Amino acid sequence: MTSAALPEAHAAAERAARQSYGRLVAILSARMRDIAASEDALADAFARALERWPAEGIPRQPEAWLLGVARNRVLDAWRHSRVQEQAGQTLLAMADEFAPEANGGEAVPDERLRLLFVCAHPAIDAAARAPLMLQTVLGLDAARMAGAFLVAPATLGQRLVRAKARIRAARIPFEFPRAQDLSQRLQDVLDGIYAAYGTGWDDIDGADSAQRGLTREAIDLCRILCSLMPQEPEPLGLLALMLFCESRAAARRNDAGAYVPLDVQDSRRWDLGMHAQAEEALRRAAGMHALGAFQMEAAIQSAHCARRLGAPVPAEAVLALYDGLVALRPCTGAHVSRACAVARAEGPAAGLSALDALAAGEVANYQPYWAARAHLLGANGEREAARQAYARAAGLSTSAAVRAYLSAEAERL
Repeated sequence: MTSAALPEAHAAAERAARQSYGRLVAILSARMRDIAASEDALADAFARALERWPAEGIPRQPEAWLLGVARNRVLDAWRHSRVQEQAGQTLLAMADEFAPEANGGEAVPDERLRLLFVCAHPAIDAAARAPLMLQTVLGLDAARMAGAFLVAPATLGQRLVRAKARIRAARIPFEFPRAQDLSQRLQDVLDGIYAAYGTGWDDIDGADSAQRGLTREAIDLCRILCSLMPQEPEPLGLLALMLFCESRAAARRNDAGAYVPLDVQDSRRWDLGMHAQAEEALRRAAGMHALGAFQMEAAIQSAHCARRLGAPVPAEAVLALYDGLVALRPCTGAHVSRACAVARAEGPAAGLSALDALAAGEVANYQPYWAARAHLLGANGEREAARQAYARAAGLSTSAAVRAYLSAEAERL
């Protein structure tokens, strides 16, 4: 083993995990009908890779090597199982090549996307579906994604354990849904994709390349979904929403690495080609005349971008869009964003009143609420209260760049 062998092996394993984790779990789960066991087998395969690749060399096809080791681990476990008769047919199936499922599998051509639809099975608790997708398909742990679902990591971890136990105990079928069954699971799959995007988008510091890569993977999955269901407007709406946000990614930090909010971003750093793709996707969705929450969020992003690009977008029009969003999906984030739109249209005091109307328990640990509150308090002349809110928002942020920005805003007061 050379001195460079160990870091090279670690880099290859990390690259395989980042690029192929979801696909490998999906292939294993399709045969095993057990998500937790598939994850355990794959984890063991990665552990063995870190042991063997430095000495033996990185295989030409790392993903195939990992899949083979994980498959053999499962086979060994089943061979030593007391339930040999029950495992017999499964052993034979596992001995075959991991080919796509025959019964309806062709309805969803991407393995990761197939597993997302499996995780959206109606028998799984609704609150666990999107987190289960992120953990199973994208390899996120509860600590990394708890903030996206406004719950404590321990709570989310328990929810995931229960969901996997439910899949096993209820013998939830792992056959991929037929084309005519996709629509009833679509909203959960869209929520999972958007949660994946949001998890990567939150990494403003860029410290976690794997996490930032989730934004690209989410967009790729959404493009596949748009092709899979061309008559559904909401996948197009979600694609537009993510592309609007992603088109501004390069402008979120200045040359010194400091966080830059949308209102003061240099639009010359935006990807206008991606922005045009977003507008086109939104136009196609609107042409189907079936309004949904993701289309509304995309329309809001379009309005914000247009305003920064110099278009005269009335504040009342943006507020009307937020009213529509709250009507379609009255979540905490939508209410906080609407309060900011109220402030822009009617003044900071009106925006603060809208924030005050929210239930205290829902926003106590919601960082965007405290950041918005701090900004509006400052604009309303309540400097001490604003500084306290900025401190609360900074304390709730996981990003060093965002914390520095909030602290600077507090100092400016």
